[in-house]
Amino acid sequence: MKKIERAQQFVNDHMKLFRCPVCHASLEKIVGTSVICHNHHVIDFNKHGYLHLLNNNGGTEYDRQMFVDRRQLLSAGLFKPIIQKIAADFPKKALRILDVGTGEGTPLMQLAEQRCQQEDTMVGFDIAKAGIQLATQLPFGGFFCIADLRNLPFANDSFGIVMELFSPSDYQEFERVIAPNGELIKIIPNANYLIELRHLLYGQDDRHYHYDNQRVLDLFRQHYPMATVTPVKYRFAVPNGMQRALIGMTPLHWGKGVAKLSEDDLQQITAVTVDISILRAKIS
Repeated sequence: MKKIERAQQFVNDHMKLFRCPVCHASLEKIVGTSVICHNHHVIDFNKHGYLHLLNNNGGTEYDRQMFVDRRQLLSAGLFKPIIQKIAADFPKKALRILDVGTGEGTPLMQLAEQRCQQEDTMVGFDIAKAGIQLATQLPFGGFFCIADLRNLPFANDSFGIVMELFSPSDYQEFERVIAPNGELIKIIPNANYLIELRHLLYGQDDRHYHYDNQRVLDLFRQHYPMATVTPVKYRFAVPNGMQRALIGMTPLHWGKGVAKLSEDDLQQITAVTVDISILRAKIS
């Protein structure tokens, strides 16, 4: 099947998951290469195999090269221990999982690999078209779309799990789409996340030299006082030749005072620290 045909099949099989981003009515039927909502708004399937579920063209600073770099490192296993830890605590039953800010989709695919014995329904979305176009190339049964986390194009109570890896949050929207007794999972960086890059790219007096996640953690706990916080920390050996991609995959190199690294500087990056916390909250 072509990618557009697979996308049409997925939406047809899971029509009740979605709602119109314009009027919030349910999606009703597929006609040709479009899906039509109850109030007759028409949304076309892209030839790459996704739906554009934004009310505008969107926009992001993340370009295609950044997502290509990210795929290189994630395919090499940069975040795999995080995905394994998340998957280990999931129930052994079919789940409907939404990945917020999915980017180029590799974490969702790796989660699918960890969950291969289950018949999960997996949806990833991002505001960045470049990321979603790459995500639709991945060889697994997840569905990807362009959408805005402030106006999720999904029905109420439609997912058992909402997860987001280093992405912004809209807790009100997340709670709307999470089914009763579902779970919200948020992954945030800790102080030593990629600290080697911070210290290579910035001087000690620059604000990018240090990182503090306290504000994000406090806000999550404010919304979910019973949330659990699980730290995960490990060293990742950077494969030879991927040093420049490692720099390119993060916004760390965007800072005003960032150092320009030579090839000798890059060769110093033989391993990096992955230091994160997994925040989990049950939604009643």
